[in-house]
Amino acid sequence: MNGATWHEAQSAPADLSGPDGWRDLAERFGTPTYVYDGDWLAGNLHALRAALHPALEVFFSLKSNPNRAVYDVLRSAGARAEVSSLAELRTVLDAGTDPADVVFLGPGKSAAEIEACVRAGLYAVVCESLPELALIDDAAARLGVRQRVLLRINPAYSVAGSRLTMGGKPRQFGIDEAAVPPAGALIRSYRHAVAAGVQVYMGTRILDHEVIVKNTAYVLRLAEHVAESTGIALDAVDIGGGLGVAYFDGEHDLDLDALAAGINPLVEDFARRHPGTRLLMESGRYLTAPGGTYLMRVRYIKESMGDRFAVADGGTHHHMAAVGIGSFVKRNFPVELLSRPVPPDAEAGPWTVAGPLCTPNDTVAKAVRLPDLAVGDLLGVRRSGAYGPSASPAYFLSHGYPAEVLVRRGTAYLVRRRDTVDDLLSRQATHPDLTAPALH
Repeated sequence: MNGATWHEAQSAPADLSGPDGWRDLAERFGTPTYVYDGDWLAGNLHALRAALHPALEVFFSLKSNPNRAVYDVLRSAGARAEVSSLAELRTVLDAGTDPADVVFLGPGKSAAEIEACVRAGLYAVVCESLPELALIDDAAARLGVRQRVLLRINPAYSVAGSRLTMGGKPRQFGIDEAAVPPAGALIRSYRHAVAAGVQVYMGTRILDHEVIVKNTAYVLRLAEHVAESTGIALDAVDIGGGLGVAYFDGEHDLDLDALAAGINPLVEDFARRHPGTRLLMESGRYLTAPGGTYLMRVRYIKESMGDRFAVADGGTHHHMAAVGIGSFVKRNFPVELLSRPVPPDAEAGPWTVAGPLCTPNDTVAKAVRLPDLAVGDLLGVRRSGAYGPSASPAYFLSHGYPAEVLVRRGTAYLVRRRDTVDDLLSRQATHPDLTAPALH
């Protein structure tokens, strides 16, 4: 490649507005492939930041999409970083992120993770238990520094309207709200782990702006109560987030204007009374999901007992969320035919879009209405920019990870090459003793 890195060598003009562009992407980068619209990612974050009160800082949750190029786009648009692993931490620091704009959270941090946070001088480690607070203090003492800590509170209040409740009941996350005030003396006793704020995450994928406003009001009141009852400072309050994205029929995207109208006065009042306190909002799915498409190619068309099947090269191993594993009711992500124009009056019928895996669960969409399909057609699973390959069993049947492509300002960049057979096998090892004859 004449000295160029593999990603620098893999770029090409791209147009996501019509079939020609999608065919070009598939021809150049292959399928299955995740395609991210970088212009949309940046524009969406700009819109969120413009709508919200300027005191509210947006921290991108890398767990939703840890691809470095996706983060680069969001960072350039003003996002801070919320990370939960050494790899995510390395990603944001290698990207040049100021450690003062990084928080680290997670219920089971390792000693290595805690030490890495302290060494890097992150703005805050979100502490999920009192024993963890002691470990943070030990690490900071060994390094001769003081580390700011935000106490994650498991609230007594349980959120309604969340697709995944993160608090308000027995959870591995955080310290129970009722347990915090009695622990005030212990919390203040640590000299190197400095508790100076709180984090509360009520739930995720919330589509009702009124629920988010109600949650925010609760968190801000709770933060003041914790500070008053324990004597800790309020350097920062992390209100969580949970901003939802509509995937399924009958759902509607979050009303950003209505959210801003409800949440901004709360932030304004709190900021006026606590002018030195940073206010953090975490967002992952909302920032990335609608900006991604899972692109796959139809390999076979068949009929079984009256049902039509399109068997594609993508499936459960790359997009577990769309497949619906773990859901009580299987509902389809938006699926479109991308490789050829579809006349407005084209008749659409029910199709089951299946993947290549040896399991009946490997169905990307069931009874989805699509025009007549043919071998070679390109299908796109929309709203796939969050919790795609990173939350899927990519090594099932030894397929490996798909390619990932990001399109920015009319150019497509390969931002993750797909796993090859050599990649997969190179991580394995055998030993002569395993096949040696048994001694009798």
